[in-house]
Amino acid sequence: MKSTRNKWIVALCWLTVVFEGFDIVALSASIPQLLDTAHAGMTALDATFIATISLVGVGAGAVLIGPISDRYGRRNPLMVCILIFSIFTIIFPLMPTVGLLAAVRMIAGLGMGACMPVALTMMQEAAASNARAHSSTITMTGYHVGAVAASLFAIVAHADWHLLFYIGGALGLVVLPFMWFKLPETHAVAIKQTGAPVPKARMRELFTGGYARSTIGLWIAAFMGLLLVYGLNTWLPQLMRGAGYNVADSLVLLLILNVGAIAGLLLGGRIADKRGVKGTTMFWFAAAAVLLALLSIRMESQMLLNGVVLVTGFFVFCAQVLVYGFVGYIYPKHIVATGMGMVAGIGRLGAIAGPGLTGLLVASGHAYPWGFYLFAGAALLGMLAVAMIPKPAAVPEENTGPVLAKTAA
Repeated sequence: MKSTRNKWIVALCWLTVVFEGFDIVALSASIPQLLDTAHAGMTALDATFIATISLVGVGAGAVLIGPISDRYGRRNPLMVCILIFSIFTIIFPLMPTVGLLAAVRMIAGLGMGACMPVALTMMQEAAASNARAHSSTITMTGYHVGAVAASLFAIVAHADWHLLFYIGGALGLVVLPFMWFKLPETHAVAIKQTGAPVPKARMRELFTGGYARSTIGLWIAAFMGLLLVYGLNTWLPQLMRGAGYNVADSLVLLLILNVGAIAGLLLGGRIADKRGVKGTTMFWFAAAAVLLALLSIRMESQMLLNGVVLVTGFFVFCAQVLVYGFVGYIYPKHIVATGMGMVAGIGRLGAIAGPGLTGLLVASGHAYPWGFYLFAGAALLGMLAVAMIPKPAAVPEENTGPVLAKTAA
């Protein structure tokens, strides 16, 4: 029975993250058509604003959902957020003005941003106590599957860009009935699985009881991680062209980068759970820094270039997700969702800063090699941020949550 229960949790939480990957790429893929047709009088500046306000909504949703799901449980808040995201995604193409397009995207972002932290928390709660990092990395493979699916749909749809949003929203509505009937609650407060009362979640607990250093370290690492993820996904092809590479199709490098990401996510979580989440996360950030700096050196061999990009994706994307895996090992169970939401929310600021800072380098004509130096520096700062977090100490499954070792590794 428990096996079947966990399979539903895995499948439905994974699908929840697929929606985010699909939606982010759907907007990116639609912008050229929106500009070419001047939909609602849209300009390039308007498109930038809509994309940015969407990420602001995602970050706000991630921050707000943590205390809510720690107080009321995971299942019902997750379904409400998917409903909000689905409805406002479907109506997005119908909006007649840029202002309404931006408002709808922000509301959809609130719903979408709240989904991922809850899904990651549910996966960690359903996982064994020594498999929290792997549960996070497996969940986040859904993001890249959604991104690839949206890219393929965009190629097929072409001028019919609105179909991407109808499909993305409809998928969420289709999944909701399955969640209603099959998704179990995983939070002790909601299912009252213990006889002892579970403390209420309070935001200030992230900075009390010895957690302040961990919280700050997680926030900095998440910021740097998502700066890398979104900065590379947005500007990698342009950086390569600035380096003088003859790249026939910019999507090829992005595809290679994301294939590397999926491989890294499949392996990184298992290694972190087996060898220790702190040391593994530090190594992943350090390797990412070295590889990103290596990309600043021009490579004559296309095969070598593709190989380096592949391995870069392996480390960069997984380093960010291992930060989420860290959360389940650091905080007590009654504030895990609050901690996860804040880590995801602060990370979204990096998601906004990454493309923005890299874009400034592109506009100034200094994207190559300084863009790669920027990314390498961010990865190094991510490693140092993880280094300041005390090493989590293993605890029995029946305990209320992980504890921190008295000394850092």
